This record gives sequence, structure tokens and C-alpha cells, in this order.
Amino acid sequence: MAPNPFLDRSFHIRWSELKPELIAPAIEAALAEAEAGLARIEAEPLPPEGSAPTFDRTFLALERATEALNEAWGKVSHLQSVADAPALREAHNQMLPLVSAFYARIPLRAALWARLKACAESPAAAALTGVRRRFLEETMADFREAGAELAPDRKARLEALQAELAQTTQTYAEHVLDATNAGELIVEDERRLAGLPERAKRMAQANATAKGLGSAEHPAWRFTLQQPSLEPFLTYLEDDGLRRELWTAAAQVGAKAPYDNTALIERIVALRAEKAALLGKAHFADLVLSRRMAASGGRALAFIEDLRGRCAEAFAREARELEEFKARETGQAAARLAPWELGFWSERLRRARYDFDEEALRPYFPVNRVMDGLFELVRRVFGLQVTARAAGEVEVWHPDVTFYDVRDAAGRAVGSFYADWYPREAKRGGAWMNQLITGGPGPDGRAPHLGLICGNLTPPAAGRPARLTHREVETIFHEFGHLLHHLLGEVEIKALNGTNVAWDFVELPSQIMENWCWERESLDLVARHDETGATIPDELFNRLTAARHFRAAAATMRQVAFAKLDLLLHTQADDFLGGGDPEPKVRAAVADCLVPTEPPAPTILKRFTHVFSDPVGYAAGYYSYKWAEVLEADAFTRFRREGLFSAKVGADFVRAVLSRGNSAPAGDLFREFMGRDPDLTALLKRSGLAA
Repeated sequence: MAPNPFLDRSFHIRWSELKPELIAPAIEAALAEAEAGLARIEAEPLPPEGSAPTFDRTFLALERATEALNEAWGKVSHLQSVADAPALREAHNQMLPLVSAFYARIPLRAALWARLKACAESPAAAALTGVRRRFLEETMADFREAGAELAPDRKARLEALQAELAQTTQTYAEHVLDATNAGELIVEDERRLAGLPERAKRMAQANATAKGLGSAEHPAWRFTLQQPSLEPFLTYLEDDGLRRELWTAAAQVGAKAPYDNTALIERIVALRAEKAALLGKAHFADLVLSRRMAASGGRALAFIEDLRGRCAEAFAREARELEEFKARETGQAAARLAPWELGFWSERLRRARYDFDEEALRPYFPVNRVMDGLFELVRRVFGLQVTARAAGEVEVWHPDVTFYDVRDAAGRAVGSFYADWYPREAKRGGAWMNQLITGGPGPDGRAPHLGLICGNLTPPAAGRPARLTHREVETIFHEFGHLLHHLLGEVEIKALNGTNVAWDFVELPSQIMENWCWERESLDLVARHDETGATIPDELFNRLTAARHFRAAAATMRQVAFAKLDLLLHTQADDFLGGGDPEPKVRAAVADCLVPTEPPAPTILKRFTHVFSDPVGYAAGYYSYKWAEVLEADAFTRFRREGLFSAKVGADFVRAVLSRGNSAPAGDLFREFMGRDPDLTALLKRSGLAA
């Protein structure tokens, strides 16, 4: 009998066989196997009856115990992200509390902790060096921070907290997905679509047709809250009333019944605060950040406030400029814009100032050319060969998905990955990378890694290949940077490999890749007209780069607002809880980071999946995007100085960062690559916010 496909650890996954009814038996079996592995460690004799348990029979055995469960649950979670359906959701949610409780309970097992402590305090452990020493120290710190030394009653409460957090954050994520899918706007009068790019109109008409709306004689156009539909609508459509209608629907995601996240937010923040208190921390941010580069919630908040202060003057100036521009164009008195006008008038001002329309770039970014150019770039810089498998050769979870193999310059199989770029109603929003199998060096040689990258980019339309915006190209490069971090991992202990690093360091490999999207020499590898094969004309390229700093302070402040909202909730929870809807208090707390509009726009609080769709996730850690941006802007100066395609600098980056995972502190890895500590100046200069 073939094994349950969720438990099959073969490199090529049998996606077509991963049925919802197989989830429960698979996860129950994986949980039992993991439990048996932990029990074997707990059966190790302790002094004085025996010698101290060995590193291999404790710490390495601990890692091995959950490997099968990690991979099986990873498949379930991934499918729930890309192929959500009632039966799958039910099966996932049935097992989620059991899986969450099992993982949460591991550090709370007194017998297990006793064996780890005995090993850690032994003379043999004192002699450990390198990656093994790092793993011992990190594991001991993980256990202590997770409550290993709590009294039994406090451990029991912590387990209950973890289980409730897992379920509540999952419900929050489902609300956002379901509310997004429920939002739509049907237009039947084409005259109301003035200003909308033809590509967006064709996509909307195809969407309506797929839903059985309209006909050849009486066409209809369906607009959704998915980003490829929403963004051009709010950016280009001249009809202010329609823009208001769709913006309002988007702003209310997670804020209206039956998908209202208001009570869930209060509960999630309260549970996190209680968890921090149980573990002896002043607040959740200090709990989460104690071993990250920022080290504390206070330091992260100070970093964000510093950025806010540096941008404040330019931010206020940009807001005034936009108001004055609209006044000149309309002949009205200058006044605050409505929130559904910001994208529209920003695009008008950008066109007026730089004669630049991002839509003009789309023909130069057919998705296949972008991928081929990216692969040529990583060949030159990192010595990697990326090859697509033919359709049908490797099983995938949807026809839109492509499978790729990656080899290094010596022909060694580094790993493989799936790419899934287009939106679907059953697929969550945003873009992400994830790992399915962590390989790396082992006693039997190096095993390849397996990962995936997903997005919600502009899909193909009317027989044409998908034509992307420049920002979507940056998204592909960003997620591929995360993927490289996974695929190039060379750490012998999986828990320290790849992207398993401090959260405020994990965005360095992803964000540094975006830099190549702005350099003429590298952009020519990526951008070719889908009909003529021509590169981007100099005039258009110059307009693109001239407009790079357009409203840079507003873009920075948007990220600052998200980070500040997150940190305030998780450092000052009591200030926002207990008074009903926390939105008014939250908005007032971050008002100095928001573009002033009339009426005021709500914050992202009720649809902030980065922060609220996981028990931890980016909670108290959203600042890491800007923190890592400081690191990558500074690190890229080496490529600018020594060569955009420098194989030497690329090899140094692989050696110091991409291959090292969490085998050393993040700051040490950065210093190894740059020879010094990071400097904020590079980011401010690149953003046009410093001379």
C-alpha cells in the first residue's frame, strides 16, 4: 500500500493525491511519530544513575523527532494558502489545535528539559564549537523563552494560550481572505471606465465573463479587491464615485460582519500580552525581540521614530504638493484629498513631473522574460543555473505553477522550487516564499532543498503573456532572494539553515535583490519588449529612474506607520484594549505617519495579516522591513563599488550570508560581508532623503 501522500517524504510531491480526507490520519500519525521521538529522549538516563545524555541523543534527536511532522504539516498549510476550499479548510482547522498544542508543549516538557540541561551542563557540551555550539545555545534560549522553567500551573496556562492564539489568528486570516473574495464591483457602462488602461479593462471583462456576467452585446466588467484589479482601478480610473466605492469595500475588509476581525484583534493582543507576562517580559515585543538584532521593543520603536523624524519634513511637503497640484488641475481651492483620490492624483502628478506612466513599461516585462533575465543575473553573480521543467514532467498543485531545478557552477543539484504567480479566489493575497524540504549537508552527503515562491501578479490576458509592472518585477526579485537564502543553505543542522534567522535579518537577502531592478546594466537582462525584443529606451529608463524618489517620504512613512502600529500594540497593549473597537485609538497613535485625508482613512489594523494571521509571524516585527532595508542598501554598495555582476562579491555574499543561516549571530554575518557595522546613510541617500 502506498504511504499517505502527506507522509511521503519523496522530493517530488504527489499534489494530486493530497486530499482533505487524508489530512487527519497523516497528521495524527506524524504527531505520534514525533511524540515517540521525544519520549525516547526523555527515557535517557540522568546522572547519577548514568552519564549525561549526549548531544546526538538529545539536541540532534530533538531536531529529528519533528522532521516528518514539519514536512507533512507544511504541505497542509501550503495547500490552505493556495487552494482553499471548504473541505480543506475544515480538515486544516480540525488538526490546527492539535499541531499548535504539540509544538507549544515541547519546551514545557519537564523530562525533556531535564535531559537538555544535563547535556548542556556536561563537559562534553562545553567542548562543542561552531554550528553545534550555536545550536545548543539557541535551543536552550528557545526553551527558556518558551517557558521551560515555569511552574506547572503556568505551563498549563501557556499551553492554553498558544492553542487559542493559533485558532484565533487562523480565523482572522480566513476573514481577510473571505472578505477579499466577497468584494466586487460590476460596471456595465464602459463610459465610466475612462482612464483605465486597456489591459485592466480586458482583465475585468474576462473576469465578468468567467462569472457568467455580461455578454458580447451587453458587456460587463468585474473588479475585485485582489491587488492586480484594485491597484489600477484606484490609480487610473477617472470616475471618482466608482473609485470611492471600490476603495470603501477594500478599506472595510475585516471590519464588517460576517468577517469582522474587531473582537479577534483585541483577543489576539490580549493573549500575546498575557503570554509575555507569564514569561517574565514587560510586553510581547520584548519577548519576541530579545534575540533579534533590535534586542527590545523600545529599541525597535526608537529606530522607527528616528526614521519618522528624518522623513517628517519631506512627508509634509509631499502632502502639500499633492493638494496644491489637484487644486491647480481642478481650479478649486487647495484642500485635503479623499483617501480614494490619493493614488489617482499621485499618478497624475508623477506623469506631469516626470512624463512617466508605469503602464508604458508593461510591454517590456513579460513574465517569462523577467524570469529568464533573473536567472541570467543569478548565473553571473552567484554561479547558479536555473532550468524549468517541462509542463507535466513534475506534478504541481495548479496549471499556473512552474517547477524549476537549480544547480551550482560545478553542476551540483542545489535544490528545486515551484513558482505560482497569479491570483485565484482560493489563494491568499500578497507574495511569499516558503520551504517544503530543508536539505543541506548531512552524513550521507548534501541533500537538495525544495521551496516555493508565490504572488498575486497581473495574470495573462487576451492571448498575451502576463505583462508586469516594475513593482511586480521587484516582487519577483524579492521573493527569489528569500528562495536563494533557503536553497543555498549549507548548515548541517536544519533548524539553523536557510531563512531560520533573526526576523530583522531575514529580509536582507530578499530586499537586496530588488536593487538590480533599478540598474541599467542588469535591467537590460530582464526587460525586453514582448513583440520587438527591444530593451527599454533610454528616454523611458531615464524617466523611470528620475521618478524613483517620487513621494519617497510617503512610501517610507507608510511602512513606518505599519511598524509603529504593530509596535505600539505590542508594547502598550493596555492603552488599546478594553474600550470596544481599538481602531480609533490606534489611528490616533499613528496619525503623524498617515497622509492627512478627508475623510480620514482607517488603518490597516483589521486586515493586517502580516501581524495577526499567525501566533507570532510579523507581530512586533514589522519594523524588520525597514531595519533590513538599512542592511541591504548598505550591503549593495559593495556591488555598486566592485561590479554589479561581480562573481567575487556574489561569492562573498553566499559565503557570509546566504549559505550561513543562523550558524552565527546576524550582526557577525553582516560584518563578515561588509567589514564593518551597518550605516543608515546608504538607505537615506538611495531614497532621496539625504544628500
